[in-house]
Amino acid sequence: QVQLVESGGGLVQAGGSLRLSCVASGRTSDTYIMGWFRQAPGKEREFVAAITGDTHNTYYADSVKGRFTISRDNAKNTVYLQMNRLKPEDTSVYYCATRSNVIVTMSADDYDYWGQGTQVTVSS
Repeated sequence: QVQLVESGGGLVQAGGSLRLSCVASGRTSDTYIMGWFRQAPGKEREFVAAITGDTHNTYYADSVKGRFTISRDNAKNTVYLQMNRLKPEDTSVYYCATRSNVIVTMSADDYDYWGQGTQVTVSS
């Protein structure tokens, strides 16, 4: 089992920044894929970003590319999502997830463990 706990959400004005953190515990591995997803009310959960375990290769949804940066610190079992130039349409609950596999996927169904989510609200 892997436990994931997100933090860092909040209310910010459009154009502002937030940094989300996700701490993993339990049967973690430095090789596992770590990802961020988000879900707005009435919408499906969507991929935001992912990072590989050893090479730290990163992948982004087109909607956040150039504004968001995913990173990880394996020594701290922590993954981060730096969100800059936030827009009202970024308002969602953001979830951290991990996949016990080395292949990156953007499908939520392929991730094995999930955090409880943290709310991000961007006001216009």
